[in-house]
Amino acid sequence: MHTTVPRHRIGTTDLEASALSLGSWHTYDRVDFADAVAMVRFALDRGVTLFDVGVYGLPGAPPVFTDVLWGAIMRAIGIPRDEFLVSAKLWIEGFGPRGFRPQLENTLLRTGLDHTDLVVLGDLRRHDVPLEDLVGDLAELAEAGLIRAWGVNNWSAKNITALRAIADRDQVPGPQLAQLKYSIARRSIPDGAPFAELFRTGFQLEASDVLEGGILAGNTTPERAIGRDPGGVREAIVASVPVLADLAHKLDTTPAQLCVAFTLTHPANVSTLVGASRLAQVEQNIGAFDLLARIGAEELRALVEPFWADRDAVDPEGP
Repeated sequence: MHTTVPRHRIGTTDLEASALSLGSWHTYDRVDFADAVAMVRFALDRGVTLFDVGVYGLPGAPPVFTDVLWGAIMRAIGIPRDEFLVSAKLWIEGFGPRGFRPQLENTLLRTGLDHTDLVVLGDLRRHDVPLEDLVGDLAELAEAGLIRAWGVNNWSAKNITALRAIADRDQVPGPQLAQLKYSIARRSIPDGAPFAELFRTGFQLEASDVLEGGILAGNTTPERAIGRDPGGVREAIVASVPVLADLAHKLDTTPAQLCVAFTLTHPANVSTLVGASRLAQVEQNIGAFDLLARIGAEELRALVEPFWADRDAVDPEGP
């Protein structure tokens, strides 16, 4: 009997997201198109309904087409639009006189969509835009039917609290989740006290970077771009890979599956975001639910405790 990915409601919305979601960063532009169609179709058949799609090209850098390819993949599969959810990235650096709308329209053009279900604001590196402007602009996009909910990526608990207060004051939708780096190696922020307080109010986590760009799965020298290294702990993460492989072998699983299963133990985690370039990887990721059921959350968390690399290396408050 095949495992079906469960679904969780996103915050206070009427959206139900699959507990496992597929990302597009440096993914579909590395995969044969027919293989990508087969991989995504398999994921859909097994209950994956949430897809993270971002426009990641930078000025002066080679053009990127992974989001365009994702749109073509979904059209090739022929799945009705109301049977899956799309999460798109919006970048604070690009917030201008027309707000986020130009970015969003570009995403919709490139993917062939008429709306996104969720948008996630990128890291807060720009501080000349009042938070009130961001909240108000997103409310207008929701009113226009272009988005249905929103969240943030790697924001501090303090700034998220401020966003929610503004939204409550203005009686408009506030952020529903935070996409945070969360893995057996990077736990200090999602497992820390400031975010625990947010999670107690119903705010949610979307776990990302769960394999550290493939390093925790055994690829210690990834060729593709991977996320930043808060706390400067990547060298320690690489050093832990052989020990992690030994533990996975004893548990009759793989390091990747063990890492994904760990993220599923967080009570506030609405979805774990993974990147996959092969159907076998998707199948393995889905198998993490069976692994968790076999071992149990408490035992699994205890087993991976020694791999916590960013303990005391980053501020639990977040960036």
